[in-house]
Amino acid sequence: MPVFSSDFLPTMPFRNGYFNTTYRPLFMKDKATYTRKRITTWDHDFFDLDFSFVGSKTLVLLIHGLEGSSNSKYMASSVNHLKKEGLDTVCFNLRGCSGEDNLLLSTYHSGKTEDVDFVIKYLLKNYDYKNIIIVGFSLGGNLTLKYIGEQGENISPVVKGGVAVSVPIDIASAEFEMDKLKNKFYMEMFFKTMRNKLLEKAYKFPEYQLDQGKLFKATKFKHLEHLYTVPVFGFESPEDYWQKASSKPYLLNIKKPTLLINAKDDTFLSTACFPYEEAENSNFFFFEETKFGGHVGFMTSFKPIENRWLEHRIARFIKENIQLDIL
Repeated sequence: MPVFSSDFLPTMPFRNGYFNTTYRPLFMKDKATYTRKRITTWDHDFFDLDFSFVGSKTLVLLIHGLEGSSNSKYMASSVNHLKKEGLDTVCFNLRGCSGEDNLLLSTYHSGKTEDVDFVIKYLLKNYDYKNIIIVGFSLGGNLTLKYIGEQGENISPVVKGGVAVSVPIDIASAEFEMDKLKNKFYMEMFFKTMRNKLLEKAYKFPEYQLDQGKLFKATKFKHLEHLYTVPVFGFESPEDYWQKASSKPYLLNIKKPTLLINAKDDTFLSTACFPYEEAENSNFFFFEETKFGGHVGFMTSFKPIENRWLEHRIARFIKENIQLDIL
């Protein structure tokens, strides 16, 4: 599909990527009301799924980003908007992200699509939806794209498509961007919660011999990957993880209408995260590049009615590009 020409044109100061990135989590007051369902996994852990029902035959599965949850502002605002559009939603809290630590040493990572597959199969077995759409943000967007691409022709016919927002589809180059001084503030915010989680895991699992000295000196994701992701999930190295977890190699395997929205002023993303060629050579993968928007921002103005471009864009793609069964 051709690359979409975006109609996103925010007012000042939302044309500043840093401002648009931070405005939503710091100043928006979005909250959603959920019905929580805890399900047991095949490996004796649990997932907390937060549902919001309006009686629809269509369910939107939302997957949050790194250290997010169903309470993240972009999740809550998307849930509320999709409810107004008449769609049921369920927020997938990744392991250890629902407000309670999960039961295992292992939690989640950018490419852990077996967890997405388990949730999809649970929804198919236990609910009578005609349509399921997956919407993921940042890390959750990478999971969305990778899962739909991995499944390819074999994906359930009930899964009709997806939307991914602000996605580092090429993890290696995106991490290089994240290591730069321009992202120091964001890295400190991520590391604050991630350090605490790793310390808690080390306390609960003495066999996990965490080098706390290295943990407190860590300044890059690669440092944490050496300490946790590589040994716990069985990767050979951070580079092995980047290669295996990135969704970019799977884009051409996508066989359901799927949209990726990335902003040029997103300081988390490298040039490799803008897949023009893949979109042009696919009948199912759509790419929309915006000039502005930051990282999971896409706020338009200070006016509350007008500042929800992202939520409207997600709903519009579902309406215009995804064929839903309505009977």
